[in-house]
Amino acid sequence: MQIDEPHLALRLAQTPAEIRAAQRLRYSVFVEELGGSGPMVDHDARLEMDRFDPHFDHLILSDHRRAAGDEVVGVYRVMRSDGAARAGQFYSEDEFDLGVLRRSGRTLLELGRSCVHPDYRGGTAMMHLWNGLADYIADHGIEVMFGVASFHGQDPAPLAGPLSLLHHRHLAPEDIRPRARADGAQPMGLIAEDALDRPAAIRAMPALIKAYLRLGGFVGEGAYIDRAFNCVDVCLVMDVARMSATHRAIYQRGGTRD
Repeated sequence: MQIDEPHLALRLAQTPAEIRAAQRLRYSVFVEELGGSGPMVDHDARLEMDRFDPHFDHLILSDHRRAAGDEVVGVYRVMRSDGAARAGQFYSEDEFDLGVLRRSGRTLLELGRSCVHPDYRGGTAMMHLWNGLADYIADHGIEVMFGVASFHGQDPAPLAGPLSLLHHRHLAPEDIRPRARADGAQPMGLIAEDALDRPAAIRAMPALIKAYLRLGGFVGEGAYIDRAFNCVDVCLVMDVARMSATHRAIYQRGGTRD
């Protein structure tokens, strides 16, 4: 879909300064807003970063009406298998066993660190990011996308409804199903399917997870409690071949614009 907003520009970060701008937005969202942390977070410079950043490509959405240094209002980082080889692993592998994906022989893309400035939520910012992601996927012939998505907080009890809904209704097929690593694994089927309040579970689901599900996404087996980032993570997986024709068009060349 064509979006006529000339003040907004989407591109891959090309310079260290542009990557730092992405990390500043991530700090604002993941550290200041959501209470996350990490061994490489720079609180003095207000940068949320980790050792994987040099191996990811960084999609950045900028609003040129904003002050210099504060233009970036949306980010998404993406890593292909060659980046994972340089990093020694995919980011998600600290929490999930991705062996089934690695053995598939298919072209993989890891998604992560998606966030939007509070002033731009509920608008078209996420659509701009999705359009850029669609072009990237088409350019590189991606077949399977995956990445960690989070529920805020570390206590699984308040999340029993949405976690159980994901487990019962959206579990990935065996051939693309990552599994949570034992050191932080949290079973997801906390409520029997026939006892679920499905509308309440959907309301409690983070918007990004709901967006992936609407595009035909699945989740891996088990959640993972990420104490450093103060969240409970699930591993989302999207297989282009399993999407409906409507969903698949989003990820094919020409499918992002009217």
